[in-house]
Amino acid sequence: MSDTQWPVYEVFHQASRGEPHVHVGSIHAPDGDTALLLAKEQFGRRQACVNMWVVPAEAIIATEYEDADLFEHGTDKSYREAFGYETTKRAKAVGDREEI
Repeated sequence: MSDTQWPVYEVFHQASRGEPHVHVGSIHAPDGDTALLLAKEQFGRRQACVNMWVVPAEAIIATEYEDADLFEHGTDKSYREAFGYETTKRAKAVGDREEI
């Protein structure tokens, strides 16, 4: 951070109770309290929300794209997928029988 620019804060808002917080943008502010006030002014009046988070951008830790193997599935669980079943044809056949 240079001496002429405030730190960056990432802003997340929640549209309604029970909904997840969603990233809506970034702001520059000297501290967290000011960041929250600026975020309310910038993002709260344009988009209805019930809760807001501001997080220093330097506090966010992300994976590297080269670490894609972290997201590979360890075991084959394709048996959980329903792509091999012909449920639509069977349901239609049952429905046709009931009409008779």
